[in-house]
Amino acid sequence: MAVDPVITWMCDRINHRGPDDTGCWIDQSTGLALGHTCLSIFDLSPAGHQPMLAACKRYILAFNEEIYNHLALRAQLPAEEKAPLWRGHSDTETLLAGFATWGAERTLQATVGMFAIASWGKQEQVLTLARDRMGDKPLYWGWCDDVLCSALSQKR
Repeated sequence: MAVDPVITWMCDRINHRGPDDTGCWIDQSTGLALGHTCLSIFDLSPAGHQPMLAACKRYILAFNEEIYNHLALRAQLPAEEKAPLWRGHSDTETLLAGFATWGAERTLQATVGMFAIASWGKQEQVLTLARDRMGDKPLYWGWCDDVLCSALSQKR
């Protein structure tokens, strides 16, 4: 099954919710695709576009909702001399910088908010699917033939 039409079809199915932006990222060599269709909260500029590639280019992330303490997390990075050159003001970019600096698990443990995340570690070849501790933002996944499909949803 070709990845391109599947991810486009999935994003088109939720496009009616009035998104600010829609994007797809596809890695044909692994057959992995991330799609994003959601309302922007923090950064309405192109710098907030998703799926977003980390400044280090190791991680790609599609993220739904809001990290309440993203400014505090962002402030910790310069103290550790790990801050990237920020492109915008989105909490997505903060999460990616955290993943690159502290790893996914430590970053998610430090994160406060309501969210669902799909992140691909290109170097490690690891897909991370995560959601907030209370399960406010659903994260759906399942198999479509031999393809693992996942959806981050705004509503239950």
